[in-house]
Amino acid sequence: MKIRTASSSDMNIDKKQILETFIRIIAHISDKEYQKRVWIEGNGPEWDDFDETACVFFHEGDSILEKYKDFGITENQHELLVKFHDAFRSFSDDNYFPHEFIESSEWKKIMEMAKEVLKAFNYQNEVLF
Repeated sequence: MKIRTASSSDMNIDKKQILETFIRIIAHISDKEYQKRVWIEGNGPEWDDFDETACVFFHEGDSILEKYKDFGITENQHELLVKFHDAFRSFSDDNYFPHEFIESSEWKKIMEMAKEVLKAFNYQNEVLF
């Protein structure tokens, strides 16, 4: 996976890996086919579900957003992340079962916001297998 940050070459390896994991979670949130295959149908090779995705997103995201400059995140990227974080928090507080919300207009908006975040980070998913 390749992402663009303000100073990714200067960022230490741990922070880079944390940010890459965080961005990969956003990619899962943006990917309806992944959600159907993994969250709803339980087909791998990944093991993941909506609850795990939300928990990891907020656990990692809260610290990343708090110290975003330490992660090489630009002001524009930070602004998009904050908006997405807030929208996803509001959505996930009231929705628990992907099979019930995956086709909703509210979830479509969340997926579109996730795609905007990925675009800001110039995210490119590199399939390793």
